[in-house]
Amino acid sequence: MTFTDDADARTADQLRAAGSLKWSQFPDRIGAFVAEADFGTAPAVSAALHAAVDAGRLGYQSPADVDRMAHAFAGFAEAHHGWTVPVDRVRPLPDVFTAFRAAIEQFTSPGAAVILPTPAYMPFLTLPGSLGRRVIEVPLVEVDGRMTHDLAGIGRALDDGGELLLLCNPHNPTGRVLDADELSGIAAVVDAHGGRVFADEIHAPLVYPGRAHLPYAALSPVTAGHAFTATSASKAWNIPGLKAAQLVLSNDADAERWATIGEEYEKGASTLGLIAAAAAYTDGRDWLAEAVHYLDGNRRLFAELVADRLPTVGFTPPEGTYLGWLDLRDVGLGDRPARAIPGVALTDGLACGAAGAGFARVTLATPRPVLRAIVDHLAATIA
Repeated sequence: MTFTDDADARTADQLRAAGSLKWSQFPDRIGAFVAEADFGTAPAVSAALHAAVDAGRLGYQSPADVDRMAHAFAGFAEAHHGWTVPVDRVRPLPDVFTAFRAAIEQFTSPGAAVILPTPAYMPFLTLPGSLGRRVIEVPLVEVDGRMTHDLAGIGRALDDGGELLLLCNPHNPTGRVLDADELSGIAAVVDAHGGRVFADEIHAPLVYPGRAHLPYAALSPVTAGHAFTATSASKAWNIPGLKAAQLVLSNDADAERWATIGEEYEKGASTLGLIAAAAAYTDGRDWLAEAVHYLDGNRRLFAELVADRLPTVGFTPPEGTYLGWLDLRDVGLGDRPARAIPGVALTDGLACGAAGAGFARVTLATPRPVLRAIVDHLAATIA
């Protein structure tokens, strides 16, 4: 059975019965709000987990587990992104959110501002306040039909006490994949103001033909000097519940500081997560290629369905990620359209910042029959 046959054979009832958050939090609706895929994971990952459980590998992480994960990620980064990463600069964390917390706590001043280009991943908007930092939202701007960063706005935010810029690439929720010129422009503004960048690259393996992921820290010595990069196998291989992300330290000063404070953040990474990540990066690449091919078909199908059945809805297929950003401002459902659409659970655009008013995020990593059903619900509501 091909990847497509297997994916398309999964029904909404089967997915709901499996009991994931995506399908159980709103049991009367199609789950399309959580950034989680409905395709299982790579056979190599499953095999590694079964072997680990059978061997009783349920204790705390070991140095060997961390080392295998670091070597696996470094090999993947070199092969897929042309990024040469020293193995000792790859550190384990439970998730990218923990890395963001570490960046705020360790590399910003109390009362400083964190700059969030919006729309943004929802929890990124609330965490800084809980840590005694302000949030400055800088809405993305549309240029030639593509959402881009407002460099002047970022510069003003840095002047207003901003010390850390969150750079999500590939971008959640718009699906943009930034090119070298865009990244260089951001780097120049940050460097001119003496700021730092938290590079969230969790969706880096999920990029479609015509675009390529460029690690921010690999762009130049300048970006390496002010970047704090976090990524994970959790999105691309569907293993977020296993709690194992990768922090990449790209300069000597950060590596030296992390050696003294990193243990507090690292200890939450799970043994099974480290084992799964190593298997994904090393032996799960063929499966990933099939998954990206299927997701490429999904984004194109969704675009066709929206154009045909939802002409008042704005939608640009994502260049990366498996997330869709729906512009519902012209359909008469108000600033929170996700709440007005029965039958399907979407992410409220306003949860992604003020720039998200009238928008909704939809997860496209689902079987194509389910994808069509999502459009059916949208069309019925709008009609």
